[in-house]
Amino acid sequence: MPKQNEAVSLRLITFHLLLLIVALILTGMPVASAAQSRDNSPSYSRLNTMGVFGAFSGDSSHILLGQAENRRLLSLGVAYSRRLAMNHEVSWQYDAEVVPVAMESDPLGLVVEQQTSPNTATYSYNSGPLTYCSPINTPYSETDPGTGTTYSGTVTISCHGRRWVAGEAISPAGLRWNFLPQHKTQFFVGAHGGYMYSTQEIPVNGGGSFNFTFDVGAGIEYYRSRNRSIRVEYRYHHISNNDSAQLNPGIDNGLIQVMYCFGFGRQ
Repeated sequence: MPKQNEAVSLRLITFHLLLLIVALILTGMPVASAAQSRDNSPSYSRLNTMGVFGAFSGDSSHILLGQAENRRLLSLGVAYSRRLAMNHEVSWQYDAEVVPVAMESDPLGLVVEQQTSPNTATYSYNSGPLTYCSPINTPYSETDPGTGTTYSGTVTISCHGRRWVAGEAISPAGLRWNFLPQHKTQFFVGAHGGYMYSTQEIPVNGGGSFNFTFDVGAGIEYYRSRNRSIRVEYRYHHISNNDSAQLNPGIDNGLIQVMYCFGFGRQ
């Protein structure tokens, strides 16, 4: 266990150093000439942007990497963007998100034992979160060595009920590209990397409370004015612990995010 904790600590230190280096490089990059925002067709692109957002996913499945099914995500957070470069075709931006409210929901298990011998009886009890929700039927037959009595029947395991786990997350490594920045309605793509900490192990017991996250997505940004806009985005969102815990089924979600954005400072 100490070696595992040391490995996790080393991963965290290395991860944060890399993020710091990336942030320093990105914030030091020259921004496109301000003359471009003062031409005859000024762009809808802010130098600095803050945003507040909500995101939700009602289900999970094996989209790409994750195995855990029927997980739900709910996030409330803030975002910061800084324009790195821009021309008439695209606006390239550094993008970071902080999520003080990161809720993850797991389906709980129900175990039903239907005994057929030596007498008929039914026993049921709840279990922890399950990776898969498809019912599993397993026959059994066991003999008590003390009495010689054979007990047989079927055990069925299925999902029943749900738990919500609170957490928080941060994605400090992110990039976004808005296309056709001179238009009020813009298509964009983006990606983020970070981590999530939860108050309980997710998505199953033994899965760990610390998980890495990444997402890639695309959406539409509509500018109500040059300093105000609304973004609607679909993301592929992944959560896993990189094998730093006993189990690592991973979670793949299709996430819908809505964000209200406003510019500040020099434009």
